[in-house]
Amino acid sequence: MDEEQKNHLKAYGIAYWSIKQGADVSWLLNYRGGSFLLAYSKTIEDECKTRGVSYQVMADGRVTAILNEIADPQVNMEMVKLEKAPKIAVYSPKSKLPWDDAVTLVLTYAEIPYDVVYDDEVLKDKLSGYDWLHLHHEDFTGQYGRFWMNFRNATWYRDDVKNQEEAAKRNGFKKVSEMKLAVAKRIKEFCAGGGFLFAMCSGTDSFDIALSAEGVDICERMFDGDPADQDAQSKLDFGKTFAFKGFTLDQNPGNYEFSNIDVTQTRDLTMANDYFTIFDFSAKWDIVPTMLTQNHEKVIKGFMGQTTAFRKSLVKPSVTVLGENKGAAEVRYLNGETGKGRFTFYGGHDPEDYQHQVGDPPTDLNLHPNSPGYRLILNNVLFPAAKKKPQKT
Repeated sequence: MDEEQKNHLKAYGIAYWSIKQGADVSWLLNYRGGSFLLAYSKTIEDECKTRGVSYQVMADGRVTAILNEIADPQVNMEMVKLEKAPKIAVYSPKSKLPWDDAVTLVLTYAEIPYDVVYDDEVLKDKLSGYDWLHLHHEDFTGQYGRFWMNFRNATWYRDDVKNQEEAAKRNGFKKVSEMKLAVAKRIKEFCAGGGFLFAMCSGTDSFDIALSAEGVDICERMFDGDPADQDAQSKLDFGKTFAFKGFTLDQNPGNYEFSNIDVTQTRDLTMANDYFTIFDFSAKWDIVPTMLTQNHEKVIKGFMGQTTAFRKSLVKPSVTVLGENKGAAEVRYLNGETGKGRFTFYGGHDPEDYQHQVGDPPTDLNLHPNSPGYRLILNNVLFPAAKKKPQKT
C-alpha cells in the first residue's frame, strides 16, 4: 500500500471481500503504507487481477521475516487481525439531491456493500443491525442545510422540505427539527452501545449543534413556522456533544454557516496552499488512531465543503486530532470515544473536488485510484473489522 500500489482504493475492497470469504486477513500498520497481508489463495489472486489491485506473492520465510520486523519493540509498526466484515449503513435521503456523497462514491468504487437508511429506519431502531454508520452533507438542526436564502425556489429544495415535513408528521413530530434531534439521539445511543460513526461535511457540526440545543428552538420562522429563541445561545448544553465545545451559533438564517465551528468563511487558505498533515501515532500503543491514519502520503491536499474544517479552539480536549493545518489552527480529521463506541469527523465534502458546488457532476474515482484523501475514509470502513486486543492492566 505504498507508492507501488496501482489502486489503493480497490485494495480496501479486496481486504473487505476477503474477510467476507473467511480468509485470514491482517493489516500491517505502518508497513509499506499500511499493507494488507492475506493467506494465499488462487481465488483472491484472481480477484486482485480482476480489480486491478497490485499484490505480491511471498514465501513463508519472507512473511516470517516481515512479521519479526513488525514485532520488534523498537519499530513503529503493528499487525492487526481483521476478523469481521462490518455491516455498513449510510444515512441518506431516498430522494435525489443535487450533490454526491464521497463515502457512497468510494464504497461503490471499492465494491464494498452498504445499505441506505434514513429517518424512518433510525427511529425504528434499525441501526442495531449495523456496525458502522455514515453521515455526510446533512443538517440535524432542522434548517434544511441553510439553503433557504439561495435555493428556496428550487424544485429540489421544495421537494426536500416537503419530504422532511411528511416524515416528521409520519413519525409523530410537529417539527422537522424535533425529528432530527430524535434521530441524532438515536445515533448517539447507537455509538454508546458500541457502534462506529463516521461523518463528513455538515454531518459533523450540525450533529453536535442539534445535540447541544435539545429543548431549545434555534430555527427561525421560515424553517419551522415560529421564531427562534433569542436566548438560544445561553441555553446550549455542550456536555451533550461529541466533539465540540464553547461554539457560537450563527443566528442569521440567511447565512450558510450553522456556527463558528466551521472555518470556511474566515480562513485565508487558497487551493494552492490548502493542505493538512496526518499525524504519526505509536502503532503498538495507539492502535486506533494508527489504523485511522494509514496512508502512502502524510500531507493531504485540502478540500472545501459546507463544513470545511473545525476551529481547533472549539475541539474538546478528550478528542484525538488525527490531521490538522497547524498554521491555520484548523482541525480536518478527528476521532473520539463515546460510551462503548467511537466517532470520526472529517471536514470537507469531496477529497478530489476542491470546491464542490450544488449541481456539480460526481467525481469519477477511476481518475483518482490512489487518492490519499479518500483512503482516510476507507481506513474508517475497515477499522471495525479489527480484532480488539485485551487492555493492559
